[in-house]
Amino acid sequence: MKRRIFTQSLLAAPLLNLHAAEGSLRIATFEVDVTPPLESPLCHGNVVPAKQIVTPLLGRGIVILGAGQPIVLCAMDWVALANASHVMIRERIAKAVGTASDRVSVHTVHQHDAPGSDLDSERLLAEHGLGGRFSNAVLDQQTFHAIADAARDSMKKAESVTHVGFGSGKVEKVASNRRVLGPDGKVAFARMSASKHPQAATAPEGTIDPLVRMVSFWQGEKPLAALSYYATHPMSYYGKGGVNWDFIGGARALMDKAVPGVRFIHFNGAGGNVTAGKYNDGSPENRPVLAERVFAGMKAAWNAQKKQPITAADLEWQAKPVALPARHPDGEPRLLALLADAKQPFAQRAFAARDIVFIRRMAAGGTISLGHLRIGSAHILHMPAELFVEYQLAAQQMRPGDFVAMAAYGDNAPSYIGTEIAYTQGGYEVGDHVSRVSPAVEKVLMGAMKELLANKA
Repeated sequence: MKRRIFTQSLLAAPLLNLHAAEGSLRIATFEVDVTPPLESPLCHGNVVPAKQIVTPLLGRGIVILGAGQPIVLCAMDWVALANASHVMIRERIAKAVGTASDRVSVHTVHQHDAPGSDLDSERLLAEHGLGGRFSNAVLDQQTFHAIADAARDSMKKAESVTHVGFGSGKVEKVASNRRVLGPDGKVAFARMSASKHPQAATAPEGTIDPLVRMVSFWQGEKPLAALSYYATHPMSYYGKGGVNWDFIGGARALMDKAVPGVRFIHFNGAGGNVTAGKYNDGSPENRPVLAERVFAGMKAAWNAQKKQPITAADLEWQAKPVALPARHPDGEPRLLALLADAKQPFAQRAFAARDIVFIRRMAAGGTISLGHLRIGSAHILHMPAELFVEYQLAAQQMRPGDFVAMAAYGDNAPSYIGTEIAYTQGGYEVGDHVSRVSPAVEKVLMGAMKELLANKA
């Protein structure tokens, strides 16, 4: 892992807070190479370990200064961060930049040829002789330190912001809903990221959000940074040990070239039940095709953006902790037995460990933080896990006249989060081993989103 911004000297937190005290809106951006070493576990140990580096993996972020304590938004080319890992990286960034951890939001882009981190589950697996297969705990903590250091150091070069831009563009022939329903209202088949099912290409796209949304920050006529949001699983093919940023990273790289000098930071939206499966059979040559299609949508969003003046007074951050209902709150004895059973496949034992960690966390009164960034009349929600796209569409309906974007894949402790009806329809995404929350989760999250979006703009 190589740092893209190098540390010089440690600045004290009181000095860092001078940025916020000056009253003007400023931003700083940072980038860290978060590529794992060869032989590292990828996708929580569910695929071949890293055998080659096809493209680097990046962690990119932005520090917003002037609107109270610093606000940090970060997206990593990793599959997931959960539980202690998600808490730790936010706490380290917060300490480094002189803010509160609930003003730091960290998300993953969710590529599968990439590492993931859940230090709680890794610790529990290690207690059962399975350490190091799920993740590389040393790499994880080194990465968290590097990102925190980069965020801190970026503040030395913070630039003033005078305008903000908002735009959207349609992405053609990429996203499709993975849950194809039959005449009985049940899931007939799952359209995975690479799908060879005979009806995968002919079935309708289903429920998706076809738009990529973009927020840009400007200093007069000079663009500084842009945040993009698009809901889909980002994989074309994976699992053979070739570490890469896949087609979403490819689209982001094309934006880097198209608009040089601007830091493009991409967040995966609520794409838990969305893949490219209708338009992707897993052929390697299709990866750049999908990248070009997403890039076309990003470029359209960039070209369509409408700029408006902005001041620090126009920005507001809210955090809301929520307790999510565990799927099987009394399931720990059964799961412990599964975890201890050496005859079971590693994947099943790892799922059991992750389930146990989540059950214990919620039983102990743990919460997961949601975030809301208001920029004038625009709203960006920061949400956990593999959220169904219906949550993103519902958020937009809560503020139908405003620009509303969503970043999901924050704390991945719950894994898939379906809608209430989805749990009656069946399908992989709401299976016991991948969705750790009960159908009551919809009421909790919809209520929290409504409360956050009720903010008067």
